Amino acid sequence: MTRETAIFAGGCFWCTEAVFQSLSGVEGVESGYIGGTVENPTYKQVCSGDTGHAEAIRITFDPAVISYDDLLDVHFATHDPTTLNRQGNDIGTQYRSALFPLDAAQAGAARAGITRAAADWPAPIVTTIEGTSQWYPAEDYHQAYWDGEGQRNPYCMAVIPPKLAKLRKGFSDRLRAE
Repeated sequence: MTRETAIFAGGCFWCTEAVFQSLSGVEGVESGYIGGTVENPTYKQVCSGDTGHAEAIRITFDPAVISYDDLLDVHFATHDPTTLNRQGNDIGTQYRSALFPLDAAQAGAARAGITRAAADWPAPIVTTIEGTSQWYPAEDYHQAYWDGEGQRNPYCMAVIPPKLAKLRKGFSDRLRAE
């Protein structure tokens, strides 16, 4: 059975992780840091905005069940790809909208995904396509955050349920069976 990996950044990784964990064919979602200059960054360092890293998610998926294109479409529908270095109240380059394609096929699909998304947004898409760089898993307490601490965190309760509602509305056929 073939597995593929996708890496997306779209604001707080707690919020993007919760969306992708709900999709059929997604076998794992790991929160982490990518695109920066500091080796083995900590959450505190990345939050400072000084490392160049983005909070991102690394998705392991079965392409026979869900495609990279489908993941891109979900990504663009569940965050705002038109705000530079910002998602809601999260401001800074660490919250940028970015795609980190792992090969030429993903890079082409990323460009096509941006073009598709542009038709659905009233402002220009500012999502960047960045080169592959070192992935650093976030600290353990960030992993599967929504399933644990997140549902008691007021920030998460304000941000994640609307994202999940968008997911259910636009991608009900892609949701994991409950």
